[in-house]
Amino acid sequence: MQAAFFDMDHTVLTVNSGKKWLGYLRRQGRIGRLELLRAYGWYLQYKLAVLDMDTLSQRLVGELAGQSEADMIAECDAWYREDIEPNIASGARDAIARHRKAGDRVVLLTSATPYVSRPLSTTLGLDDYLCTRLEVSQGKFTGRVVKPTCYGGGKVTHAEEWARRTGVDLRRSSFYTDSYTDLPMLERVGRPVCINPDPRLARHARRAGWPIHAWEST
Repeated sequence: MQAAFFDMDHTVLTVNSGKKWLGYLRRQGRIGRLELLRAYGWYLQYKLAVLDMDTLSQRLVGELAGQSEADMIAECDAWYREDIEPNIASGARDAIARHRKAGDRVVLLTSATPYVSRPLSTTLGLDDYLCTRLEVSQGKFTGRVVKPTCYGGGKVTHAEEWARRTGVDLRRSSFYTDSYTDLPMLERVGRPVCINPDPRLARHARRAGWPIHAWEST
């Protein structure tokens, strides 16, 4: 059996969900200008593939300790409908439809949390979603991230574990992404595909002879 894995930001979506969430918090007056600038600095590090995601994730998630997961789900579902769902790429919808017609399993593979990846997977009717999960105890966040984060080489770990459970052959499978940080997963599957690639990934893709496509919103 084979599968098609899809990254989320700037791949299935034409936007970065993290930046959208920051904009939402800013509109609500819940973060200041300095916090916004700091967050954009982290985003730049991510684009340059130099971000320490484990350290950053733990820092940000630590601030959620004691908060209700149910409240987070309700808030993110409303935010998703307003800020995220309208930015699904038409090319992603078409590619998902092609893989479904071919009988492939279709999976979202993202460093984001379930609070955006779950509703997106539901909208697109995907078979599963693999993402970074936050530890929850008695309905409240503990402030800890479930390791490994679904980022960089961690995506390979998540995908391999899922493939073992489902009988999927990764060497016959596809992975769609925009980011050079996903190089480990691109090299793990048999059919790497680059969507709206960042400059480093675009250069690597051209040298490797990987397909490159540009997807736009619906």
